[in-house]
This record gives sequence, C-alpha cells and structure tokens, in this order.
Amino acid sequence: MKNTGKIIIASFMLLANVTYGQVIDKELKAIINWYNGDAYGMSTDKAYAKLLAGKESQTVVVAVIDSGVDIEHEDLQGKIWVNKGEIAGNGIDDDKNGYIDDINGWSFLGNPNGQNVEHEQLEVTRLYVEYRKKFDGVSSVDVAPEDKAAYAIYSACRDEVENTRTSTSANLERYKGILKSYEDADAQLKSHFKGEYTYKDLKGIMDDPTLGAAAKTMGNLKKAGLGVEVVKESLQGAFDYFNGQLEYNYNPDYLPRSIVGDDPSNFSQKYYGCNDVEGPDAFHGTHVAGIIAATRGNGIGNDGVANNVLIMSVRAVPDGDERDKDVAMAIRYAVNNGAQIINMSFGKAYSPSQEEVIEAIRYAESKGVLLVHAAGNSNKDISKEPNFPSPKYPSMTEEFKNWIEVGASTRYGKAKIDKKSNTLKQDGLAADFSNYNKDMVDVFAPGLEIYATTPNNTYEAIQGTSMASPMVAGVAALLKSYYPKLSMFEIRTIIFESVQVIDKETPLPGTTDMVPFSSLSTTGGVVNVYNAVLLAEERSATK
Repeated sequence: MKNTGKIIIASFMLLANVTYGQVIDKELKAIINWYNGDAYGMSTDKAYAKLLAGKESQTVVVAVIDSGVDIEHEDLQGKIWVNKGEIAGNGIDDDKNGYIDDINGWSFLGNPNGQNVEHEQLEVTRLYVEYRKKFDGVSSVDVAPEDKAAYAIYSACRDEVENTRTSTSANLERYKGILKSYEDADAQLKSHFKGEYTYKDLKGIMDDPTLGAAAKTMGNLKKAGLGVEVVKESLQGAFDYFNGQLEYNYNPDYLPRSIVGDDPSNFSQKYYGCNDVEGPDAFHGTHVAGIIAATRGNGIGNDGVANNVLIMSVRAVPDGDERDKDVAMAIRYAVNNGAQIINMSFGKAYSPSQEEVIEAIRYAESKGVLLVHAAGNSNKDISKEPNFPSPKYPSMTEEFKNWIEVGASTRYGKAKIDKKSNTLKQDGLAADFSNYNKDMVDVFAPGLEIYATTPNNTYEAIQGTSMASPMVAGVAALLKSYYPKLSMFEIRTIIFESVQVIDKETPLPGTTDMVPFSSLSTTGGVVNVYNAVLLAEERSATK
C-alpha cells in the first residue's frame, strides 16, 4: 500500500477573520522547498551553491516503483527515462527484453487493451480468502496439529477483516451524520431567512429555542465566510477512504486481478502487464518522482533533489496492497533496464511470497543497484510490526548491502504538547506518523509538509515516509551523478556517515513520551546533502 501519510479522515478548522485562501497561501510560503534548506532540511541548495557549482555531472536513472507517474507534467519535462532500444507504438519488442513498447517503463497492473487495476484488496484480505477455503466453519479444537500455524493466520486475518468492516461501516455512517447535521441546519436557516444568510444574521438568533442549534452549527463557517460546501469537501476524503475499505481493501469478494490475466502466484510467468506507466491514479507516484527530479530553479512548483536524473516509471502499487510477484518483477525490470537506484514508497503487513522478493533484492544487489524504501506510517517499531518489503527477513543470514530504510523527519525542532490533554499539537523532529527502529531504520529524511508535483501540472503538499524515501533516493542520485566512480554501495555508506546528527529529544512517534531522536534509527540523524557531497569528494579523490 502506498505509504502516503495523507490525512484520510478529514477535519476542518476554520479561523475567524481569515479567509481560506489566505491560510493556504501563508502555509505554502512556509513549506515550499523547505527540505532543500538548512536548519532541519537537507542543505541541498547549499551543496549546489557552494560545492557543486561548475562541476560536471552524468545522468542517473532512478526507477520509481509506485502507482504511476504523469510523464507529461510540466516540471518533469526532460526528466523521464526513454528506452532507446524501443520504437514507440510499433507493437514489437524491439530490444527483446520481453516487454513490448516499454518506452518509459512498465506497468504490472494492466493489460494491452487499456484496462488497469486501480483498487486492490489488502494482503490480509487475500490471505483470509485463501485460508477460508480450508478453514471456514472449522473449530480450533478440530484443527490438525500440522495445520495449527496456518489456522492461527486464518483466525487473525478473519478477525481483522471482519472487525474492520464493522468499524468502517460505523465510521462511514457517523461521518454521513456529521454532514447531514450541517446540511439540515443550513436548509433550516435558508428557509427562515428566505435565502442566503450571514454570520451577522445568525448572531441575533443564537439563543432562539427553535433556530439556535442550527445557528450555532453554522456559526463558525459563516464567520469565516464559508458554507456547507467546505464541510462536504473536508469530509470527502473520509467518505472515499471508508468506501474504499469496504468496496475494495477489505472486501473478500473483490477480485480485480483478472484484468491483468496472469497467475499472481506463478513467478515463472514474467511477461505480463502493459506500457501504461501513468495508470488511472498517478498522484502518489508523480509526487514521489517530483521530489527526486522536478526541475530545479525554474520558478514553478518545487525543486527536485537531483538535477541530472531520469525517472523510470514502474507501476506495481495499486490503491490497496501490492502483490509480492509484482514487486519482485518490478525490481528485476528496473535493474535489467538500467536503473541505478530504485525508490519504493510502499509497504504492507503481510508478505506471503517473501523468498521470491528476497531473491529479487539480491539480484539488484548483485548488479550494484541501490534500493531505497519507506519505513511506513503506522508510528510503530518495525521490528515488532513488519512493513514489507523489509530490510530484514526471518530467513536471512546476511543483511542486504544495497538497502536504505527511511523514516520521516519534520521542519520542527521542538514538539508542542498540550499538558492538560497530553496530546501532540506540533510534531517534534520525528514525524508523529513515522515508523522507527534503532536497528532496522537507517536514516530519517524530510517527510512532513512536502510540496511537490501532482498530476495535470498541479502541486500539492502531503506527508509520509513515502516522501522521505525519495529524498534519500534523490541524494543517492545526486552523488552518483557528480561522483560516478563511486559504487552505489559506497554511496550508501557515505549517506549513512554524513547524516546530520541532531542532539534533541522528540516524541516517540504515536505518543507524547520524549526520547532521543538518535534512538529511532541506526545512524541517529537526518540525511544531509552538503555533508554527503563533502565526503563523496574526499572518497572519490582516492579512486
């Protein structure tokens, strides 16, 4: 599942005497490109200005395994990988790589007829469906000893799916009720005032026994010059989220894989999919791509971290959980077609085909390709609650040498905690949603309030370890671009050794308990481009 970190269950906060547009403009001014600056950013701009000015660079290919990328975006022009071995649109596999007309990458979620998988079940739902065939209606006391472990998985998956469907249905009705209360209040007041009304009108009826409740409901909205449409817009994210869970993610009867036409359990069946690298919803992948590669210094949108990079779009991540087969095939495709770095801003709680994914990661390792992965947005210790693909699997005897696991940091050095309610009012240096672990998360990078490219020449600020991962992929691409003699393994080491270690306490993500920021990752710091370039210059000089 895409590690977005977007606020799904929307809330609306209306400020008196300030218009909505003014609030947005003020917020945007504060956050655009903050991650490229100093303080708690990565000092990217400083590195370009003071260390890299006038230096030559080589183009680096970064594969973005994601939901798809809007390759026509204005801020990504000249930044999209083109397969020079293919002739566009001739229906022939010109370069003999097994994929027909893969001009800008490949999609493992579609078919040549233009159909695409947009929504998918979560892996927990797929496991529930699979084990239900054997265990549905079977009591735990009747399970054979050799099936006990499988039955335990079935029981856990069944309970999660069924309980989530119940709670989601209740939440959906609750949010519908919230919207209806505003709509009813608005209708009652419009009837009373014979049309539109203002906050001044409402002030006179706040204590009215018949209209007072409606006036109080609409009061803050009207005070800010807004109406019910803002409530609808604010709640739409919640409706979409809850409906998506019920209709797709936790729906045992939803089976979209027939669109692709392959057997997702058959890893020998490699050549499936289509060349539609954008797909039906490229929001997430386009945002990720823009963090890495958006044109620097053109005065529009955001500035990408790397200035001489090409994005290879590999579509394998739907709205739901990606399949292990697609992840493995996407990694192999990227490696075989020239990617030097692969960004993977996705993760899930279950991975039934772990060995095949491990083999694909080892294949990338054997080819010297660096994999950068988002740690996840569940504010959990990933050694206790896994986020697959993982930097460490139970069957592994040797750690990956080509892996970077990334947590999300913020532009705030100090958290704000309401002492009365013991709630977090402002994140500390570690983003409140970020996963963490001293041994399994390598570094942190900016992941909160990240403004970057979104489809159709738009830009949006969102958050997640999904945003932190491409920060690091971008840094790796920058270093490889200016110091091509360095291997990706050496660049990985440089990134680790050059982090900005910040001696501060931060709330443990998901809590208000203060812990040293350095305790949340192996390196204990935030990725820093300026420091990394200095170290790369030194290491490269000896080669």
